[in-house]
Amino acid sequence: MTNGEKKYRIGADVGGTFTDLVVVSNQGEVWKRKVSTTPSDFSVGIVEGIRALLEDLEISPANIEYVNHGTTIASNAILENKGAKVALIATRGFRDVLELRRLRRPMLYDLRWRPPPPLVPRNLRFEISERIGPDGIVKIPLAESGLEQCALAVRASGAEAVAICLLHSYANPEHEHRVAEHLRASLPASTFITCSSDIVREPREYERTSTVTVNAFIGPGVHRYLDALSRGLKAIGVHAPVRLMQSNGALLEAGRVSSRAASIIESGPAAGVIGAAKIAAESGIEQVIAFDMGGTTAKAALVENAQPTMTLDYEVGAGINLSSKLAMGGGYAVRLPFVDLSEIGAGGGSHIEFDKAGHLHVGPESCGADPGPMCYGRGGRIPALTDAFLALGYLNSTSLAGGGLKLHPEAALQGLESIARRIESNFHETCYGVFQLAASTMVKAVKAVTTFRGRDPREYTLVAYGGNGPMVATAIAAALEIPRVLIPPNPGVFSAMGLLASSTGQEVVRAYRRRLVDLNIDELESVFQSVEQEAIDELAVNKEELPQLSVRRRIDLRYIGQAYELSVPIESGAGADDVAQAFLSEYKRTYGHEGTEEIELINLRVFVASSAHTIDQRSAVAGEDTRAALETEKVRSTRPAYFGPKFGLVETPIVRRADLSNQGMHGPVIVEEYDSTILVPPKCDVLLDPRGNIVINMSKSF
Repeated sequence: MTNGEKKYRIGADVGGTFTDLVVVSNQGEVWKRKVSTTPSDFSVGIVEGIRALLEDLEISPANIEYVNHGTTIASNAILENKGAKVALIATRGFRDVLELRRLRRPMLYDLRWRPPPPLVPRNLRFEISERIGPDGIVKIPLAESGLEQCALAVRASGAEAVAICLLHSYANPEHEHRVAEHLRASLPASTFITCSSDIVREPREYERTSTVTVNAFIGPGVHRYLDALSRGLKAIGVHAPVRLMQSNGALLEAGRVSSRAASIIESGPAAGVIGAAKIAAESGIEQVIAFDMGGTTAKAALVENAQPTMTLDYEVGAGINLSSKLAMGGGYAVRLPFVDLSEIGAGGGSHIEFDKAGHLHVGPESCGADPGPMCYGRGGRIPALTDAFLALGYLNSTSLAGGGLKLHPEAALQGLESIARRIESNFHETCYGVFQLAASTMVKAVKAVTTFRGRDPREYTLVAYGGNGPMVATAIAAALEIPRVLIPPNPGVFSAMGLLASSTGQEVVRAYRRRLVDLNIDELESVFQSVEQEAIDELAVNKEELPQLSVRRRIDLRYIGQAYELSVPIESGAGADDVAQAFLSEYKRTYGHEGTEEIELINLRVFVASSAHTIDQRSAVAGEDTRAALETEKVRSTRPAYFGPKFGLVETPIVRRADLSNQGMHGPVIVEEYDSTILVPPKCDVLLDPRGNIVINMSKSF
């Protein structure tokens, strides 16, 4: 690169309704764009959006350094049960692990509840004779004669993917790799083959089997998607590498993701949490609740000490994505590091409709990008939450996205009037009731990562983003008595911004079961260094990048006799007393008390990451066409907005972010931006901090 030559990075985040694109130059310039998501093939919307944006900005595709991408392709495949036909190969006697599961029920007293069917039916689960002990020693050699029988059975089944999970392979992967080697030589080259020892390197047979099965179920689809995205980008001249956001909040090259599809199940939402963590670090805020609401779902996560909280207990499928131990058992376990997210089906496109019992609901069904809410004028026949926002006066009645999306308020009003007539209520009170009902649903998502984790939400700042997050943030904060709401710059494309501020990273786990009283510190340090080198090798960084790498160590511990452990951070050179104190502190914080039993180590974890880029979000500007749209958009200085029976219709000022001075304003205020609308209700104060964040003080509204 010649000195002074401009280079660009692209962040692309796919949502249920909009695909968000952000372009950042090496000179600090930022441009953003929202385009409609293309559900039939998500890559089409990304490629076309990038092509149009590069043309508008007169940027040569050859000057793109890389594309960072957050996607829902993996989670959608599981939630919609549209994955590959999978065969499972297990140690003889263990093919029914997927049926046996864990003794967990999300609805304890519902006698009609049934667990979701296994992703691999029994006739596609095959056994092979072998046995490795938990110490990695071979007890029963692999039956070579059974390899060909398995290969023939898999070929006859027509399976597109094969998951291999043999007993204790985390301690010794030799048998799994031998089975995989034989299958690759015997099956069609297109068959997706994955080993549990390459995905989950720790104990627990059900979790390992479930995780590798999920990986096989979504692997072929993710591979095809990434291939289509790569071909589409090359067709428009973009030959830059593509990196995907993993569920753990770190980026990974697309070529490596293809074999580890389960690592991107929460790809898109994780990017926003990483962005919220950076906001917390820059603003000196230790405790943050990250809240993201788009067109289809709402997500919540905790950031503590500027780091997202992580979890290994995650379930996906059967209509859920969650990590709450109070409601597990209803999905498919995935034993990988995830940003600890709570996700529910509630967004701007959530349907407002009655169930069979006549009760009014907001979501979880969504109109998505096509046809969208009724106000989009694309043929939607069921009112959505966005329609209620419009009817209440919260949204600009003319257009969204800087004039890029024209609205048809008359369609929305007709749909909502029919609901008001059915419940025999005033029109505005009906719409406000819908707004409150949606907010109460989202409160559950916030509680799932706060009160359900032993955290008091009143001690946190709510950082809200996404296309609709800033619209409902104050309602959530009021319900939970959260004292402060922070809306970062560019909230509607915040996850795409987070993609560009994220680092590449990889976590490696090694089973290491020891009683704490028997711990050899020198041996522990040696093993940690070995795991660290393995993580660096997997990350495949250049030698010159090594000094810039950050390394985080964690140990999974539990009291002897317990079934589950807690993961705690540990510093290099820490002694046994330091390990014990870290565990006891986290145990008391999580459960409210300490035990007296002996402590044991279960796993060692090392996370290695490259240095991340920084972005001054205040420098973000819209593209030329967007700027023109904003200049010509007719926005009145005030408009009537309804804030419930207590306040009624209030003539509310309509301002831009830049209009908020350090002295601030008193609510009600509506802040309109290209990518989002921020609602500040009565009895709240709002100001702009030095970093360009909108800060809403909620204390007077309680």
